[in-house]
Amino acid sequence: MDFDICIVGSGAGASPIAYRLSQAGAKVVVLEKGPWLTEKEFFKDEQTISLHDAYNPSLTDEQHVIEEEYLDDNNESYWQGESTSESGWSWWNGTVVGGSSNFMSGYFHRLKPIDFRLKSEFGDIKGANVADWPISYDELEPFYAMVEKEVGVSGKAVKHPHQEPRSTDFPYPPVAELPVASWIDQTASEIGFHAIPVPRAILSQPDKGRRSCEYSGYCSSYGCSSGAKGSGRAALLNQAVASGNCTIKPNSKVYNIATNKAGEITAVQFYDAVGKRQQIRAKIYVVACQAVETSRLLLASKGEKFPYGLANNNQQVGKNLLFSGGGTGQGDFLYNELSDEKVAQLKQVGPFINRALQDWYQINDKQFAKANEGISPTGQAKGGTIDFLFHQNPIARAQGSQWQEDDNGVESLVWGEQLKQALKQEFTTYKTLRFEVFNDWLPTNDCFVSLDEDVTDKWGDPVAKVRIGFHNHDLEVGAFLAEKGEQLLTAMGAKNVSSSVSGYPSSNLMAGGCRFGNDPKTSVLNKNCQAHEVENLYVTDGSFMPTGGSVPYTFTIYANSFRVAEKITEHWQVLSQQS
Repeated sequence: MDFDICIVGSGAGASPIAYRLSQAGAKVVVLEKGPWLTEKEFFKDEQTISLHDAYNPSLTDEQHVIEEEYLDDNNESYWQGESTSESGWSWWNGTVVGGSSNFMSGYFHRLKPIDFRLKSEFGDIKGANVADWPISYDELEPFYAMVEKEVGVSGKAVKHPHQEPRSTDFPYPPVAELPVASWIDQTASEIGFHAIPVPRAILSQPDKGRRSCEYSGYCSSYGCSSGAKGSGRAALLNQAVASGNCTIKPNSKVYNIATNKAGEITAVQFYDAVGKRQQIRAKIYVVACQAVETSRLLLASKGEKFPYGLANNNQQVGKNLLFSGGGTGQGDFLYNELSDEKVAQLKQVGPFINRALQDWYQINDKQFAKANEGISPTGQAKGGTIDFLFHQNPIARAQGSQWQEDDNGVESLVWGEQLKQALKQEFTTYKTLRFEVFNDWLPTNDCFVSLDEDVTDKWGDPVAKVRIGFHNHDLEVGAFLAEKGEQLLTAMGAKNVSSSVSGYPSSNLMAGGCRFGNDPKTSVLNKNCQAHEVENLYVTDGSFMPTGGSVPYTFTIYANSFRVAEKITEHWQVLSQQS
C-alpha cells in the first residue's frame, strides 16, 4: 500500500494535514487506532460518558504507567510508577476518528504574542526549561484566522487590556448565551475587571454541510450529534475523504516506524482490526497521535541509525512534556436569596455562559511579588485565563452528593433518605457557578515520557511511562488567578465560594515531548515541525510546543497544523517532480 502522505492519528494535529494535502491532489492515508464514529453514534447518554468512558480503550487492554513523586521516612523524595489498569486513571482522550477534538468544550482562545517569547520576556526560571518559540505570533496569526473559517469558530472580538492582534473578526456570530453571562459582565465592570466573550469552535449557524448548535446542554466530553462542534472529523476529514484523495483506516494501531541503514523511513507498520500486521509506504510521514502516544511511538521505533528511538539521537523525544497549570473554583447562588426572575435564569439549560477573564494574562502586581519573593520578586510573571461554566448535566451535578462531611472534616458515604435529601438540595435550592483557571505548566526535567520495560498493551508492546512532576511556580500563579475568580463570584453574591489549585495534570490538556526549535541538541523538530534527523518525518500534534501558554491547546494545534500543511505541500510537490 503506497501513498504520498501517511498520517498517524486523526485529531486536531492530523486533520488539517489530511484536508489540505488531499485538496492539493496528494494521495493521503490516515491511520487511526480507534473506530470511525459519526453523529449517529454520538447520542447524549450520560452513563456512557460520565461512568463508562465509552470512547476510549479498556485499561486492561491499553494502559499507561504514571510516575508520581513521594517522600520516604527521611523526607527524601523518590519516584514510583503505577499502571493505570490498577489506578483506574485513564489517560486516553478520545480514541476514535477525529480524536479528542470530538469531545472538547471548544474554548478557542488564541495564544498571545508574549506566549512565543517567555524566556526573552521573563528570563530563566530556576528548575524550568523555558524556551522561546522559533516562530512568532505574527507568523501563526493568519492560520488562526484560517481555523476560524475552516473549522468554524463563533465569537465576537472585543477590546480588552490583553487582546491579541487580529486580522479579521470571527466568521460566525456568537452562540446563544445564558442570562448569567450578563451578571458576570455587570459585576466585572463594577469591580474593575474586564469580562470577555469566549469564542467557541461550535457553529452558531448551519454551514459546510453541518447543522448549527442545538443547545442540548451536553457538550464537554460529549460527541456532537449535530456536527456543530469543530472536530477534526466533522470539519475537515469528511471533506478530505469527499475529495477522493484521502483514505481513512480506522482500528489500525501503529506500533513501529521502520527505517533503513541510512535512517530513511521505509514503512509504517500497524495491526489491523483483526490483529494482523500490515504496513504502508509513503513519500512523507506525519505523526500526530497526541503528545504522550507520539513520544511513545517514536521511542519504540528503533533502528540501526536510531538506537534510542526515531529522531532521538540527541535524546530529546519525550522530554519537556506539558500539561496545563491552574485549578478550579466555585460559588453557590441560593434560590431563597434571589428574585423569581433570577432563579428562572439560573435554571435555564442549553446555551453557554461564554465568559472569561484575562486581566492577569501578564501579572504585574505588588501583592504577587510579596507572596512570591523567591519566584517573582518584581511581581511580574506570565499569568493566565479564567473561564466560567456550569455543570449542566444531572450526573455531573449529582457527583459529590453521595458524600457527607462530619464536624471533624471526615467524609463518608450516605445512603437512602440522607442521599435523597442531598440530591433534592442540590437540584432544588441552589445552582453552582464554576470557573477553571488555565496557566502555563512550565517544562521541567521531571515531566517526560519514556517506555516502560515491564508493562505492555494487549499487542505486547511497551506502554508509555509518564512522569508528572510540576514546578511550584505553576501553583503560585494558579492560586493568584483563582483568588481573582473567587473575588468576582463573591462580588456577584455567591455563597460558599472556594477554589483549589493542583500539581496533578489534566490529561486532556497535553503537549510537548517533541518540541520544535533551531538547535537539534535541545529540540526534536525544526520550525516547520520537520524532524531534525529525518527529512520526511513531521510531527503536527501538540508535541511541538516548547511552552503551552495559558489557554486550552486545541486551537493552536489546529493553527500550527494548517501552517505546517503548507510546508508539507511544498515538500511533496518537490518530491513528486523529482520522481
